Amino acid sequence: DVAKNNPAVLKRFSEDPDMKKQQLDNLKELLAFASEAQATGLATDTTNKQELENIKAEITAVNYDRDLNKDKGPMPPFGFITEDQVNAYWGQDSQPQASPGAFTSFMERIGLGAPADSRTHEMEFQDFLNAKIALLKAGNPDMKDREISDDEKKQARDIFAKIRIYYNEYNSKLAAGQIPKELADRVALQVKLQQAQFLARIYSTAVADKMKVTDEEVDNYIKAHPELSKEERKNKATEILNRAKAGEDFAALANEFTSDPGNKDPKTGELQGGLYKDVTKGKMMPAFEQAALALQAGQVAPDLVETDYGYHIIKLERALGKKDGDPNETYDVRHILISTGFKDPDKPNSRELPLKDYVRNKLEADKEKALLDDIVARNNVTVPADFTVPEVSEEQMQQMKQKQMQQMQQMQQMQQGPGTDGDDGDKPGANPAKPEPKKPEAKKK
Repeated sequence: DVAKNNPAVLKRFSEDPDMKKQQLDNLKELLAFASEAQATGLATDTTNKQELENIKAEITAVNYDRDLNKDKGPMPPFGFITEDQVNAYWGQDSQPQASPGAFTSFMERIGLGAPADSRTHEMEFQDFLNAKIALLKAGNPDMKDREISDDEKKQARDIFAKIRIYYNEYNSKLAAGQIPKELADRVALQVKLQQAQFLARIYSTAVADKMKVTDEEVDNYIKAHPELSKEERKNKATEILNRAKAGEDFAALANEFTSDPGNKDPKTGELQGGLYKDVTKGKMMPAFEQAALALQAGQVAPDLVETDYGYHIIKLERALGKKDGDPNETYDVRHILISTGFKDPDKPNSRELPLKDYVRNKLEADKEKALLDDIVARNNVTVPADFTVPEVSEEQMQQMKQKQMQQMQQMQQMQQGPGTDGDDGDKPGANPAKPEPKKPEAKKK
């Protein structure tokens, strides 16, 4: 199925042993986490149990839709299901039903609900919707008090009906032996993997606290590893500070020694001599700003200033005040940063981090690996690695490219029409009253 839909991925998978190993390791961890979720009872929680059923129905319906309508031309998911079919699905609830009897009434009174075969489609939809909303709110605190609109409920009701129409049709054909084995096997595998991903995700959330690292653990690690000492860098910073106080050109010293990436103009590449102009009060880190604003214009701070990013040598160029037409108080300052950050030696392309951030990331990674290894071992998860990856021909690669081009053209044609409202001003975090600074790197000082 992968070769059919994306042979490029399969080709890379066959040629890159590291990628193959990483994918197998990820699969083992996924299955182990899913097993832990089941063992700890998370899979039997009412909401989670309903979502597992939702996943099964959705995966089955999507695959059945693709197989059933594969030769009928482009159409969005479930696009071949008619309005009459949807109306007929909901209309079944209004058909005369056998009386539920005393047993059903008793089950409902004690809170166990009606037997499955007596549940209406409307009741099933409500369970579907309740689970989706509960999971959405649990995963996003900003959605906690949000109410679903009538229009959203209508859309959810429509897609639910279409999923269930194909899901029920597929199961009827499967029971009658009318579903091809290749399709049945693919559906069964995808359902298991998607359910495993869901279970693994909720279990990883449940154990997230076990992977957190405290400030005390970070400090203890730094004390126990003298190779992380900042003393050598502090000595270098002190030497540069003394040269600046002795009258050497501060801008030249900054261009030679500063670790600040903001010292280079991103467009021209020109060095800035450590200068930050028109800095709004409150923009820099408190320790940095306090030291800078305690100076007179032209004065160099007598002592090093330490922040999480390293040691700063500071010179105030223009005292705090307002410029014509600017309502904010600003100042001009130069600085030289001697970084105390560290780069992960196992990740040469990673960026340098402040010492405590580097240590915290390392300890969290160690905790995560230990937890993963323990869970995989405890659940005895094994994944065969001696399988043969099918070869991908040049013809398959060309067919994939042609198919992608056709799909892009089809999507462009289908999307032509009235535009949609793109206003996202209410998204969490949007705050036009406090725009991002023009020089984000200045925040780091």
